Formats: sequence, structure tokens, C-alpha cells
Amino acid sequence: MRSKKENTKALIVDSFKKLMTQHSFDKITIKMITDEAKLIRPSFYNHFADKYELLEWICYKDIFEGATLLIDNKMFNETILFVLTRIENNKEFYVKAMKIEGQNSFESIIYKFLLKMFEELFSVLDIENMNFEGILTASEIANYYSRGLTYFLITWLKKGVQVPAHELAEKYYLLLSNSLEDIVFKPL
Repeated sequence: MRSKKENTKALIVDSFKKLMTQHSFDKITIKMITDEAKLIRPSFYNHFADKYELLEWICYKDIFEGATLLIDNKMFNETILFVLTRIENNKEFYVKAMKIEGQNSFESIIYKFLLKMFEELFSVLDIENMNFEGILTASEIANYYSRGLTYFLITWLKKGVQVPAHELAEKYYLLLSNSLEDIVFKPL
């Protein structure tokens, strides 16, 4: 059974998600969120500093929290499919969220969580000392993969999530497991 605090947080999240499907992010106010949730404004601030923190919390809970369990079990492909499926299942919300730009952009939130995800994966696989003859560290390689997957996700969202998550995951695996020469010169 949920505590009163958890129920209040859930009301705020549900309210915000609903408003995001109806309005652009910049038009949504804290008052709109609390009115929709039938709460008073201080209730919002008891849980979140602002709507950017709320968005980040939703992304973490909705997408990345479950991915951590898969990483802990060394299930990399399943982790990527899980992330894509969670976005696909809530595509109306995430297509709108993707349009948030600036210092606290949706893209920066996704990148931050993907970086953490890849760093956790490398840690679980015990390849922290992985390097390319001193050129790249495990952290730098995590950065590389995070940026690539962020671009992949944002492009998918910009196109309206028209390709199913499982097909997109297959295409991502192809990119990861083939050289540029294979992709450009040989049909896959």
C-alpha cells in the first residue's frame, strides 16, 4: 500500500503527464499541475524543486530504474530493448518531452541517464580498466556509446516513434556489431 507521500507524488506525475500531452512544456505551470492533481501548490514543492526536476524523476522512474536490474544481470540487449519499449509505451508523452530544449533539455536528461547506464554496465562487466592503448578509458567509451544512443533515441522520437521498439533495437544492435564498411558497402 502506498504512503500518503507516494500517493501525492503519483498524483503530481499523472497530472504532469496528462498536461504534457495537451500543452507544450513551456506553457505548463506548477499551478496547472497542482490544479489538475487537485492539490495545493506547496504539495508540489514538497516533492520537486521545479518541473524540470519532475521530468527528470519521471524519466528515471519510467525508463531507467528498471534498466538497472537488467544491467546487474549482464543483460545488455534486454536493457536497450527495455529502454526503447518504455519510451514506446509512453510515446505521446516522450514525443512531447523530446521538444524540451535548452539547459535542462530532455536530450540532456536522457544522455545523463544513458551515460550512467553504460558506466554501470562496464562496472558490472568489470572492465573499468578497459582502454584502447591509453587512448580511451572505460568512462570515455561509455560517453561515446551514450551520445550515440541519445542521438538514436532523439531521432526516433522526432519521427514520432513510428518504428516499433523491437525493430529499432535490432537496427541499433546492427550498428553496434558491424563496422562502418559493413554498413555502407554490404547489405545487412
